Amino acid sequence: MSANLKYLSLGILVFQTTSLVLTMRYSRTLKEEGPRYLSSTAVVVAELLKIMACVLLVYKDSKCSLRALNRILHDEILNKPMETLKLAIPSGIYTLQNNLLYVALSNLDAATYQVTYQLKILTTALFSVSMLSKKLGVYQWLSLVILMTGVAFVQWPSDSQELNSKELSAGSQFVGLMAVLTACFSSGFAGVYFEKILKETKQSVWIRNIQLGFFGSIFGLMGVYVYDGELVSKNGFFQGYNRLTWIVVVLQALGGLVIAAVIKYADNILKGFATSLSIILSTLISYFWLQDFVPTSVFFLGAILVITATFLYGYDPKPAGNPTKA
Repeated sequence: MSANLKYLSLGILVFQTTSLVLTMRYSRTLKEEGPRYLSSTAVVVAELLKIMACVLLVYKDSKCSLRALNRILHDEILNKPMETLKLAIPSGIYTLQNNLLYVALSNLDAATYQVTYQLKILTTALFSVSMLSKKLGVYQWLSLVILMTGVAFVQWPSDSQELNSKELSAGSQFVGLMAVLTACFSSGFAGVYFEKILKETKQSVWIRNIQLGFFGSIFGLMGVYVYDGELVSKNGFFQGYNRLTWIVVVLQALGGLVIAAVIKYADNILKGFATSLSIILSTLISYFWLQDFVPTSVFFLGAILVITATFLYGYDPKPAGNPTKA
């Protein structure tokens, strides 16, 4: 039974990470008549869907009792305003990160994005050391060096990339790279900050995600007003939305919840497999289906180094047992 759950976890993780990146990339580069959907509004809708999903999960955990649900939400959120306010910081950063992912995938192919985004392992490790006083082993420090080398190779300019950048009108690779790097730093800080809050309190992950979603929707609406207020007033909040847009929004809303739900069945090696398979699938689909990426030998070398670093970072060598004396 546990083996089946592990393989199911692997499948769900691979599906979520790969499908979100590819559908988001496709939706941002697809040429359609009329205005394109606004990424800022998509982030807000995803946060609202996440709140609804978490409320349903809390309702299920409270034995499907509306009275119990109301009491839990009142006691854990309204009666603990300072605890709730703590989530404003990571929520604002996650909202920035989600917006940056749309910018990145509007300017980078899915394969390059997938590999480069693994730098979040480096930023998470550094913030864990500084904020949680976590100690890293030799294998983990080595994996971070290999990771940076691999990402440098992936970003190494080539003749085919220069031709593609001239042909594609999706945007600047530099803008995409800066968006990914900023998202990596924001992901690392927000993730470690959120982990610290979870360790200091006993509230459920679903309650914490409701709090995150609440602040996230507020920050997201502020972003809509500041950056896209004129477009929203002209063409509406849901301008350019179609079936593909809703798929992207749902995948973004439920992605983190799916990972949170299955992560207890997935060890570090399994997460490494999921990341590796996702990178490989993104590369193949970007080349054969989206046709916006031509892999080079330097890219493959960089991707192999990043995949190796992912496995090595999760490697936990078991100490040799002490021999018993006769």
